Amino acid sequence: MMRLIHDAKVTLFLSLPLPVETDPQPVPAQSLSDAGVLGLLALLSAFIPLSTDMYLPALPTMTKAFHAPTALVNLTLILFFVFYSLGTLLWGPLSDKYGRKAVLLIGLALYILASIGCACAAGVYEMIVFRVLQAIAGACSPAIAIALVKDLFHGRKRERGLVLIQSMVMIAPIVAPVLGALLLKFTSWRGVFWTLSGFGVVALCWSLALRETVTHHYRGTILQTLGQLGRVLQNPGFSVLLVIFSVVIMPLYAYLAASSYIYIKEFHLSALAFSYFFVCNAVSAVLAPLLYLRISHHIAGLRVLPWCFMVIAASGIAICTLGQLSPLLLALSIIPATMAMGMVRPPSTHLMLEQQHTAIGTASSLITCAMALLGSVGMLIMSCGWRSMIVPLGMVHLCAGIVSGVSWWTVRHRPYIKYEDRV
Repeated sequence: MMRLIHDAKVTLFLSLPLPVETDPQPVPAQSLSDAGVLGLLALLSAFIPLSTDMYLPALPTMTKAFHAPTALVNLTLILFFVFYSLGTLLWGPLSDKYGRKAVLLIGLALYILASIGCACAAGVYEMIVFRVLQAIAGACSPAIAIALVKDLFHGRKRERGLVLIQSMVMIAPIVAPVLGALLLKFTSWRGVFWTLSGFGVVALCWSLALRETVTHHYRGTILQTLGQLGRVLQNPGFSVLLVIFSVVIMPLYAYLAASSYIYIKEFHLSALAFSYFFVCNAVSAVLAPLLYLRISHHIAGLRVLPWCFMVIAASGIAICTLGQLSPLLLALSIIPATMAMGMVRPPSTHLMLEQQHTAIGTASSLITCAMALLGSVGMLIMSCGWRSMIVPLGMVHLCAGIVSGVSWWTVRHRPYIKYEDRV
């Protein structure tokens, strides 16, 4: 009898609902309009690109101001990416426990203070410390932005929100260096960080108008809250899609790491000429999500995915063959893949979020972190000392397209993949 009671208790414990099985309560109406919410999401999505790219033109000046070697000053950029990736895993789970608004306000406040610390830094080591703090604090913005899209929007509205986020992630890196260069004409490098703190203040004030969207708070301890990362990864529908769609981002990061070396060193172009090719590719990345939104009016979004994977793989072949002949042919070979990658992001993120009914902040953190980590792998591949980077870049495209395409084709009809209403 005691054995039966014990087994019954174990069975009852194991049957407790996991985060992926609980339906949330309706989200309260927002005081902000849809346009106001989307504007806030756009600003939050631009935080990391602005924080990394806006001060790039100031790096040489900072090296002189701190009397420090270039490698040491570059740590302010490298360590930012490292701690940003780790920070994304912190804020999402905390927002499931304490609410999106409270965690977002804390993260933005810390971001403002860290940015002010960067602006006032007296030495390079102080700058490194404040940049690490800025990265950890700034990581709250993209993770919670994705969670808010899931909380507040459904169906086509959610896709439009994700398209906006994707567009801002692409636009901000183009605008940020130009804005940084303009600021340096009127102020020193410290003015760049004062400007970033200003963006933080605007986002903080805007976020005060946001009403809390979490209606069912996770009640575990802090360690249990962070342990939600593992529980969400136990959801096969989410974790499998996370890997597949994170692989797709590798070619984009590989291109970012290799493009300047290819155009300037291998094709002997000027830095100005390189910037033209870079901007053309960046513009195609910005237009891609908007093109997807238009196409998805006529074709179900997920049916676009196989074609995108094939385009990425085909671009890889073109890069390996035609790309070696001229910079123009290389650009024409890369642009279709860039657009395909941009078109994959909205439907893939939408589908990954559909796999989770609770622990949305945790899922958003994992999505943001996985993209950053797999993107870093693409950068590392291009940093292996290749004699020529064109063929390796093409192979990254080819392999990413094939692996993602075959994997998607294998799992798309598996019972653990949940769909909303359109396939």
